[in-house]
Amino acid sequence: MLRLGSASSDAILEAFLEHVTESGLSLYPAQETAILEVLERKNVILNTPTGSGKSLVAAATHFFSAAQGRRSVYTCPIKALVNEKFLALCRDFGPQNVGMATGDATVNRDAPILCCTAEILANLALRHGVRTGFSEVIMDEFHYYSDRDRGSAWQIPLLTMANARFLLMSATLGDTDFFARDLERLTGAQTAVVKSATRPVPLTFDYSEVPLNEAVEQMVQSGKAPVYIVHFSQNEAVQSAQDFMSLNFCSREEKQAIAAAMSGTRFTTPFGKDLQKYLRHGVGVHHAGLLPKYRILVEQLAQKGMLKIICGTDTLGVGVNVPIRTVLFTKLCKFDGQKTGILNVRDFHQVAGRAGRRGFDSEGWVVAQAPEHIIENKRLAEKAERTGKKNLVKRKPPEQNYVGWDDKTYARLQSASPEPLVSRFQVSHGMLLNVLSREEEDGCRAMQQLIRDSHETPKAKAAHRARAWQLFRALLDRKIIEWRTDSGSANKLRLNVELQEDFSLNHALGLYLLDTVKLMDPAAADYALVVVTLAESILEDPDIILRRQLDKLKTQRLAELKEQGMEYEERMAELEKMEHPKPNRDFIYSTFNDFVANHPWVGQENIRPKTVAREMYENVRSFNDYVKDYELNRSEGVLLRHLSSVHKVLAHTLPEEAKTEAVRDIEAFLDTMLRQADSSLLDEWERLQDLDGSNAARRLAETEAAAAAAAERARKAQDITSNEAEFLRRIRQTVFGLLGAVVAQDWESALGWLDSDESATGVQWSERTLKEIFEKHSAERGRFMLDPEARNSRHTYVVKDDSGSTWKVEQMLLDPEGANDWAVTFLVDLRRSREARKPFLTLDKVGPIAS
Repeated sequence: MLRLGSASSDAILEAFLEHVTESGLSLYPAQETAILEVLERKNVILNTPTGSGKSLVAAATHFFSAAQGRRSVYTCPIKALVNEKFLALCRDFGPQNVGMATGDATVNRDAPILCCTAEILANLALRHGVRTGFSEVIMDEFHYYSDRDRGSAWQIPLLTMANARFLLMSATLGDTDFFARDLERLTGAQTAVVKSATRPVPLTFDYSEVPLNEAVEQMVQSGKAPVYIVHFSQNEAVQSAQDFMSLNFCSREEKQAIAAAMSGTRFTTPFGKDLQKYLRHGVGVHHAGLLPKYRILVEQLAQKGMLKIICGTDTLGVGVNVPIRTVLFTKLCKFDGQKTGILNVRDFHQVAGRAGRRGFDSEGWVVAQAPEHIIENKRLAEKAERTGKKNLVKRKPPEQNYVGWDDKTYARLQSASPEPLVSRFQVSHGMLLNVLSREEEDGCRAMQQLIRDSHETPKAKAAHRARAWQLFRALLDRKIIEWRTDSGSANKLRLNVELQEDFSLNHALGLYLLDTVKLMDPAAADYALVVVTLAESILEDPDIILRRQLDKLKTQRLAELKEQGMEYEERMAELEKMEHPKPNRDFIYSTFNDFVANHPWVGQENIRPKTVAREMYENVRSFNDYVKDYELNRSEGVLLRHLSSVHKVLAHTLPEEAKTEAVRDIEAFLDTMLRQADSSLLDEWERLQDLDGSNAARRLAETEAAAAAAAERARKAQDITSNEAEFLRRIRQTVFGLLGAVVAQDWESALGWLDSDESATGVQWSERTLKEIFEKHSAERGRFMLDPEARNSRHTYVVKDDSGSTWKVEQMLLDPEGANDWAVTFLVDLRRSREARKPFLTLDKVGPIAS
């Protein structure tokens, strides 16, 4: 366990080296140099290849800092990596010494070691400047400094945190002379640049001019697996996996081992069935559109060496934990969101550097495929030469999303240094408000100094000063800031808005939700649905889902226009006007415009009306139903992340007083559906919340009574039956999940909502028996309804047995004629519900209420 306090540098170094030896590790020369420089409290720029142990240097920095009673912070680009690093540091230093902040969750924020995204640290640095409170700043994947959208967050700490020492790490930094000089100017401390091109596992580069399937087959046969096949779209990655099903990479015994290793995973979603088939064949898929449980499974199987090939995207370059021996590029050109061009050197090396596993491989391979038409034309030429055929028809290169490359292009990418890092500094309302809110110094001078110190050209700095003045005048005009009349503060300005510690744009949009809900009538029939739409409107657009919604609407509209006899040009013009569904758009745009008038740091582009969660609830569509409705098989992860974000807004941004029973029903609907599809996001989020609570409990539990009370609170938090109202909501959402599947006549999905296939009276429920019993209802009463009235809680009846171990839940089925004399009856086992942390339901019977 880490002991905080003060110790000599020699004692600290000796303790750390002892830990390294006990872990069975030995230091590379670059690691040793960097660690010694960090111990001398120098800034360090660590530019060494992937797999060269940069994480160990970061751990040493945390260790030295905490051992001498200081605080350190670790930042990286994406939340998933922050979570991963947080858990790793908890194991190394003890959970009481490590905190995390990602914008989604905050845990143990004041710990000696904090893991966070670059944006979190940038906001803290803007707000507090030299008083940010961290003595050591570790910025991993520092090449994100050049990211078009996020680079400013990586620059801000380097302009403001003069009292800190920096460790900047990346395998692809390029020229670092400027950063070394600027860090010395900022901090007054020397900067050591530790650079090495020596890889622990050397790489061999090959250029392939045979078809992809042949190239991969040769690699597997020659012992170069696992092979990560790099594509630049998710669809291409999945299609590639499907194509490889015609080849046999694994023996029968290997396939049996894979099946056993993934026996605990439920492949319940539409794409899950395909992925299961690929994995059994030794073929993995890895991209951002996968459900988390599937992505984690692929990584686990890869770590065990069970997968021969993995078809994925270039997300591999962002520290993804997939150990591989060979990286194969299917292309050397990529669409960057604006145009298609040859891969830049940095992106190439970030991905190529993942080849070769330290401790497993003595060599790694990087292979690039020639363009498909070049490979095919070469084959055609060889065939023509053998057969004497003269009239050779060559295949042409693609006309779209293609830029040509050859072996010379490939050689240049291997030998070239990464492009220089480019400043992306930007002035915004949020930046201005954070800087002006500093109590200990003159915010105006601090803002001027920030622009002056930025890594921009003189011309760009002039533009930033003009922009800052424009924003400053807007804040004054709206009385969001005003000049102080008292002389007791160093800051001559007063803010008339309250900024939370981690103020960000997301917080501002949350404020819009809170302000707008106050304008609404909770008694209105559509109140809950409008609340959900507001929650969805403050979130990023899940673009692929909205495109599919629009495609479906256009298909339906096109059929209508054809039936009306409209000319082709007029039909196309009509379709161009269409947008994805935006319920309550006028209300949202008008209230947001009013909000922006008082909160000008929020841009007009930041409100995005849409309906995904709302549409699912209104139409009683399960996760799988919605995936099928819009053909989202290859984007299930996108849908899950959006629904999870909506659930978090309803659960933790929306105040309790704004939650009507209908809103709570929708919250429970989303909770139930997320757990049914993939509970890993919710489980991880709850685990982090529990960890934060347990840390608080540990700090407060100074007596046995307090400790016992904390333990009891923790037990109740784990017991989903303790809050009976919330437990009943989850039961009802499970019931309606089953009934929704019945309406869709998806009997397999209907069975999936039950935890037992046998009723208390011995009836064996199967797809056939479920279909037969509900067809009896249909013959007698027609269809049953699932509109808001049918789902009203007054049609659900609960009887608790005397022992308190079982609930009998009867759900009335409302029919169009209003007879409403049929019900579906379930038994809920409370003990097993507590164990499973979800309602454990058995279907008892379906039939007339009087029977």
